[in-house]
Amino acid sequence: MIAVIQRVLNSSVTIDGSVCGECEKGLMILLGVAKGDTEQDARLLATKIAKLRIFCDENGKMNLSVKDVSGQALVVSQFTLLANYKKGNRPDYFGAAEPSVAIPLYEYFVELMRAEIGHVETGRFGADMQVNILNDGPVTIVMDSNALK
Repeated sequence: MIAVIQRVLNSSVTIDGSVCGECEKGLMILLGVAKGDTEQDARLLATKIAKLRIFCDENGKMNLSVKDVSGQALVVSQFTLLANYKKGNRPDYFGAAEPSVAIPLYEYFVELMRAEIGHVETGRFGADMQVNILNDGPVTIVMDSNALK
């Protein structure tokens, strides 16, 4: 499972002209589910992300987590994070899990994040979405659950 984590002032996702998910100060998480991922991958990522100290304390040091600042999160599925771009100029996505596997793992990850931080909204799996992100910093981290095992 791969996550792109961005510290944001706000973020929203729009589908067919209507906002379907948004968050204020907190995290924008783009989540890609790979073939072979399990609930363990979701747990590892959710736990690490919720405790990731990337928010500034009173001294301007990145010493606080999204939990510490009572932040929110917006989680959007993104299979393109699993792109294979080694050959040619058109990436393939054969490394992404099939929807029958990816959807339950994505939903499980969202449940875990809600248990950790409370306010978590989402996009819609498989939809054509427009994502608005106001990065704060910017702070962007790419996290792979395989590196946490």
